[in-house]
Amino acid sequence: MNIDRELHKLLRRVEKPARYTGGEVNSVIKDPDSVSVRFGFAFPDIYEIGMSYMGMQILYDILNKNDDIYCERVFAPAEDMENLMRQTGRELFTLETLSPVKEMDILGFTLQYELSYTNILNMLELGGIPLRREERGDDFPVIVAGGPCAYNPEPLADFIDVFLIGDGEDMQEEICMAWKRSSSKDGFLKAVCGMDGVYVPAFYEPQYNDDGTVREIRKMYDGAPDRVRRAVVKDLDKASFPVKNIVPFIETVHDRSVVETFRGCTRGCRFCQAGMIYRPVRERKKETIERLAMAQLENTGHDELSLLSLSTSDHSRFEELATELMEMCAGRNVALSLPSLRMDSFSFKVLDEIQGYRKSGLTFAPEAGSQRLRDIINKNITEEDIFGAVEQAIQLGWEHIKLYFMAGLPGETYEDLAGIGEIARKIMDINYRIRGRKGGRFRVTVSVSNFVPKAHTPFQWAAQDTDEMFIDKHDFLSGKLRIKGVTFNYHETGTSNLEAVLARGDRRVGQVLEAAHRLGCRFDSWSDKFRPDLWEKAFSETGIDPGFYSHRERSYDEILPWDVVDPLITREYLIRENKKAKRAETTHDCRLGCTGCGINRYAECFKDAELGEVTHV
Repeated sequence: MNIDRELHKLLRRVEKPARYTGGEVNSVIKDPDSVSVRFGFAFPDIYEIGMSYMGMQILYDILNKNDDIYCERVFAPAEDMENLMRQTGRELFTLETLSPVKEMDILGFTLQYELSYTNILNMLELGGIPLRREERGDDFPVIVAGGPCAYNPEPLADFIDVFLIGDGEDMQEEICMAWKRSSSKDGFLKAVCGMDGVYVPAFYEPQYNDDGTVREIRKMYDGAPDRVRRAVVKDLDKASFPVKNIVPFIETVHDRSVVETFRGCTRGCRFCQAGMIYRPVRERKKETIERLAMAQLENTGHDELSLLSLSTSDHSRFEELATELMEMCAGRNVALSLPSLRMDSFSFKVLDEIQGYRKSGLTFAPEAGSQRLRDIINKNITEEDIFGAVEQAIQLGWEHIKLYFMAGLPGETYEDLAGIGEIARKIMDINYRIRGRKGGRFRVTVSVSNFVPKAHTPFQWAAQDTDEMFIDKHDFLSGKLRIKGVTFNYHETGTSNLEAVLARGDRRVGQVLEAAHRLGCRFDSWSDKFRPDLWEKAFSETGIDPGFYSHRERSYDEILPWDVVDPLITREYLIRENKKAKRAETTHDCRLGCTGCGINRYAECFKDAELGEVTHV
């Protein structure tokens, strides 16, 4: 990698220069002049976080397999690097060729979390690219964005040319080829807008009622679809998956080999956006997973392998897969990590064999402190599941149990919150019963996040708690969790409320984003970087009430800003699940029989399952 003298001077003055140099093992080197399309894959956070995102590795691999496309990477610079870039006039650049990002044909942002939105605007500015799409002519890259947050594209609609909604494996390459065939940006937008998963915001214009709600979403181009149907990879086993992952020079958040075992979830938790928008479940075969895992380890030299899914132990051949991978890894001195395990569905015997002596901690997510509230959110686990799993874990030698809960769930009472303390206390009692009163070094960590209602979930109509309500609940829990051996952590309230605004915002929220960016907001998901005072000023300057988006309960007949997106699950299903939540009624796992979400109209699922025929894995 040829680093010019000026950049070399900058890198000598920053904390981690390897964030900006590229040239890592397995990174792709091409001649930019030999390709028709240059694609910049932009992650709106620092290198260490972005390089832990498996989606980037997947799409980087797919695009670079095409000889006519060069996919390069770009990350948000850390504060020290940004300051130097602004002082010296150095524009944001890619890692592969150190080219200014405005030289890309397409610049694609991944939207993994709402609190990265100001980073996107900052990266555009640092790249010398106008923020608003109407200000960008054919001389600037087409700005695209995809990922889970794209399912409500409206807060970013004034800044993004094209949103990619759904699975990106096929879409990204199709988008690049469409650009190659197009003679202008307008021609490109009209060519792609009819594709599954493609939303072009310029072709839609929201109209509002006097009370601020959406009156209609007016279509401005006849060739655009009424609703954008998300793209689905129907056979994950045949989908491309990288085996030559880029190996960073510096430690990243997740420094390991990763294989996605399946996509989707059958559980139906009503708060969970991922469980809704990634339906149906599509599995990779056990043999495919093993082949990919061994190839990755061979090509990267990692000493840890992790399996990726929403619920690892729900794979139909989990125990067999885990046992065989354990044997393969043992021969290579590689650790096997199994995150996202369910307390009602995995074998402690297998887990014990895998973890061996490394019994540092197990993580469970009961989410709520009472059975009533767990039924409301459709968690479908009981206290017997919780305490049975904990007891087995303690008997097998685990010394640390982590428990995840949420505060502010719809229908929640202080009695439900008190139940969190009771669960923690009973777990400590179980440990004393098994190990004696001294209990060894056993400890419990209770982490409580704040409920954020998300688009395309049964709780998309729900009101979020205010800051004051969350603070009161955190104080209440602090009292209930003053238990020897128990540690209590909770999430900041300000970021949760902002997340709700951005998650359910309409196009007008873009004004707030632009104002917040101008005031200096960035890295809002980092507690030490979040500036509630600046966000408050941004809302005040724009005259937009954040409570309208976060604290207001919606009616079923209200047009929602994200209704332009068809997630392939029906509105009727979401309403039905919302009503069942209000009655504290549960819905069974999809594997036990079709629950009527509507996904089976477009993709194979468990629609033919009959109750009693399929059991929990």
